[in-house]
Amino acid sequence: MGFKNGFKSLKRWIYLETILGISVFVFLLSSVIYFPGGTLLYLAVAAVLAVFAFLTIKKVHHLVGESEITDSPDDDEYEKLFCKYVRRLINWILIAFLYVFVFLMTIVSLGINSKSSELLETFNGSLFAFEIVAFFLIKNILIIRWLLSIHEYSRKSYIYKIIKRIIIGSAVYWVVAIGIFYAFEYVFVLNIYTFLTGVFTVGIVILNLTVIRKMSYNRKKYSLIFLTVVFIFAVVAGGYTFLSRDIWLTQPYINSIPNIYDSKCTISYDDDSGIYTITKQDGDFKILQLTDIHLGGGVLSYDKDMKALEAVYELLDRTRPDFVIVTGDLVFPVGYASFSFNNTAPVQQFAAFMRNLGIPWAFTYGNHDTESYAATPDDELDLLYKWLSWKTSKTLMYPYVQPDITGRNNQLIELRNSDGSLNQALFLIDSNAYTGAGLNKYDYIHDDQVEWYKENVLREEKEAGHIVPSMVFFHIPLQEYKEAYELYESGSSDVKYYFGSNDEKMIEKVCCSDHPSKLFDTAKELGSTTGFFCGHDHYNNMSLEYEGMRLTYGMSIDYLAMPGIARDTKQRGATLITVHNDSSSDIEQVPLEK
Repeated sequence: MGFKNGFKSLKRWIYLETILGISVFVFLLSSVIYFPGGTLLYLAVAAVLAVFAFLTIKKVHHLVGESEITDSPDDDEYEKLFCKYVRRLINWILIAFLYVFVFLMTIVSLGINSKSSELLETFNGSLFAFEIVAFFLIKNILIIRWLLSIHEYSRKSYIYKIIKRIIIGSAVYWVVAIGIFYAFEYVFVLNIYTFLTGVFTVGIVILNLTVIRKMSYNRKKYSLIFLTVVFIFAVVAGGYTFLSRDIWLTQPYINSIPNIYDSKCTISYDDDSGIYTITKQDGDFKILQLTDIHLGGGVLSYDKDMKALEAVYELLDRTRPDFVIVTGDLVFPVGYASFSFNNTAPVQQFAAFMRNLGIPWAFTYGNHDTESYAATPDDELDLLYKWLSWKTSKTLMYPYVQPDITGRNNQLIELRNSDGSLNQALFLIDSNAYTGAGLNKYDYIHDDQVEWYKENVLREEKEAGHIVPSMVFFHIPLQEYKEAYELYESGSSDVKYYFGSNDEKMIEKVCCSDHPSKLFDTAKELGSTTGFFCGHDHYNNMSLEYEGMRLTYGMSIDYLAMPGIARDTKQRGATLITVHNDSSSDIEQVPLEK
């Protein structure tokens, strides 16, 4: 067999052997982790994979023992090939140490901070990275073993000595590092994770430029390639780390905000149902809808974040609402605009801003609040909002208990008169984010969410003995917004115009989902809901009545997300909903520009 063909064939079989071996280990481990529920299934899969692994190992052993090799390369070529895979092996040994001890530091931190419930979740989340590291480590070992079986390398003992020293040195460093990490985390409550991993990473670079570089026959080329890879990795990893950190540049302004809340309403929360109840005094009750505030929380977005907060303050000070509802896209963790992927810092800043003002508020999620590349995923953001909610702040009305349906933060808020009678049911429904079918393929309000809405409308009706008026707030407009606008544009008498204009600069004037939602038809059938309120399209603020339903776009705040929008003024403001004692309501725009 020719050397090149034999080597290519061997590598393919080694890759398969390695993948199968790692898979067997993972499924065996899963059978223990998910005992007893998934044990039999995982054991069965592991057994099947083990058979294939055994057959593959036999094939690899046959190739390793293949003695008839023609067109053998000269000694220099053998040495180059050997050194190439040795360098790779050493670097993957170093990466394995880095990965294992970073995982251990995470476990130590969780243990210290009494988050033992998260240990299994952390372990499961690390399995994929473990499989990648293990694959490259094992396959390089197997390839080196084959090379050693067909050729005697002059520097074999020297290289073994280097590998041994690197393993011992790495182990000593990380044992000491874990001790230091524990001391700082436990005693000083200071996390030095970044410093310890940074020092080790610098050590990897130095080793590659000195000891490991000496193993290369073409050192100049090797150094250039390695430095390029390290530079790219450092830029990506360091850049993401920087863009994900908390930046509190607006905090001095937030600290200066006075309390302007003078409402006499009382608010209560039901721990069982997750429903907040606002009991108003006699007279009007004012709800201010804000939408698409788009706080970036980063270095580049500081001036625009300030403008957004100042705009919100002016609108709140002018209208003095009893309650504020933000219909999505409170934050904009998109690096190119805000220089930040952090979607928690701006949340905390706005929560502090509203807490200083003293005004109760609630919100629906928008498509940008939990972008897939944002630093904090949905579940962690949910926990953050619960920490910031009513029991802590007495302003944010975020439910601690939520219905088990599609979406995040689907909630009902009851507005009652001073005698306890139901005045309005305020539904905040998640229109979700993206369907996953492509760029800007927006999601919609799903059937189970509509069913939840229907059940609560009927329950409220049964309790009150009559139909209870309701309003629904969400982020992404329903398809009926588009239908109504197109009818309005055509001059149809089927729609009634109230105010505003749709000046969206995207291809579509109304950026709704391609998937129809049953919400509109269900609401029409029930006869409870008098109006829908959404955001999402920053230049749209039109209010139309269509088939007896009021469809209103909130005026947006955004200074950041849309190119050039910071200079535009016509679309910026809020929507004021004034609810009267008899459950009737008035809706009006509150432009920022007086």
